[in-house]
Amino acid sequence: MNGKSWREMPIGAVIPEPGSSEKYNTGEWRAWRPVFEAEKCVNCMICWVFCPDSCILVKEEKMVGVDYDHCKGCGICAHECPTNALEMKPEYLFREED
Repeated sequence: MNGKSWREMPIGAVIPEPGSSEKYNTGEWRAWRPVFEAEKCVNCMICWVFCPDSCILVKEEKMVGVDYDHCKGCGICAHECPTNALEMKPEYLFREED
């Protein structure tokens, strides 16, 4: 236990510190990974619009990759991509053996 009583705990659904989600790498439990193929991308930014976690990386108005530290592998980006520039692949293919 963390030593705090229930009176000291923050109220549920309250964000006590703005921007704190950037501190947590939520992509570690992902089962599927969107793999980006730049040669298929037409930079329509539909993936960027639909990504619920803001994981589509954009530079100079072009899609340049995926923020895998925060991507949860939902597949919405790949589903919405009109040119199939994003393909969902099993995460285990990218895990390094210990």
